[in-house]
Amino acid sequence: MPVRGRLALARDGFRAYGLIAMMWVRSTMAYRTSFALTTLGSFLATGLDFVAVLLMFRHVDRLGGFSLGEVAFLYGVAGAALGIGDLAMGTMGKVGQRVRDGTLDTLLVRPAPVLAQLAADHFALRRLGRAGQGLGVLAYAVVQVDGVEWTALKVAMVPMMLVSGAAIFAALFTMGGAFQFLAQDAAEVQSAFTFGGNALLSYPPTVFAKDLVRGVTFVLPLAFVNWIPVMYVLGRPYPLDVPEWFAFLPPVVAVGFWVVAGLLWRAGVRTYRSTGS
Repeated sequence: MPVRGRLALARDGFRAYGLIAMMWVRSTMAYRTSFALTTLGSFLATGLDFVAVLLMFRHVDRLGGFSLGEVAFLYGVAGAALGIGDLAMGTMGKVGQRVRDGTLDTLLVRPAPVLAQLAADHFALRRLGRAGQGLGVLAYAVVQVDGVEWTALKVAMVPMMLVSGAAIFAALFTMGGAFQFLAQDAAEVQSAFTFGGNALLSYPPTVFAKDLVRGVTFVLPLAFVNWIPVMYVLGRPYPLDVPEWFAFLPPVVAVGFWVVAGLLWRAGVRTYRSTGS
């Protein structure tokens, strides 16, 4: 397909995503009290994870050599990035269900990209609670961390980390959706890499074995969500001997994730066989 055709397809996909998502937003806002309560519930439920971190620091001064403010920085960036990615693409976990019950057929006959339709299907605005909780912890961390010289470059890296991290997690949700064309009942596998990855990145890399750190740096490079760029912002050495310019690679890694996710998604759709229902 020529480049112009790919750009037109991408434009149609974003347009379809926006229209479907807005339809679900209008539906959600018809019941504002319910929306407020479910969003608050999401905020509080995810906040319990950080409460566990606070309780941990009542017994120790440092975790893996990191202070409370520094751990909160890692936690906030990873949590906010996952929250935004989950808001945008979190419904990809239902691909397997649609394959099993045959309702994917109804999406294939519509004049809009299937990926956009699935991603925006039942767009859950309440997931803002998770993203908001992560951003709240990040704001707390910025106040708490000591000894950071906030240059213009380091300030600019914070939104860069959030956007790139959200794109990486969104690509992981898409890869998980593609895998369900094959496995059909593997939403937990997707969760292991997305929510499990967030749990891993919420703590300093120094508390994990170096083989695991190498794995999430060079094999499945989740470390570019927050570990490597946050080490640069905090002025700390990364446990592995990587060049300093690695801290500026998250946008490149995010693009790479999406290229792989796009290829896997296309391969998954091509293997789909209708149930005939």
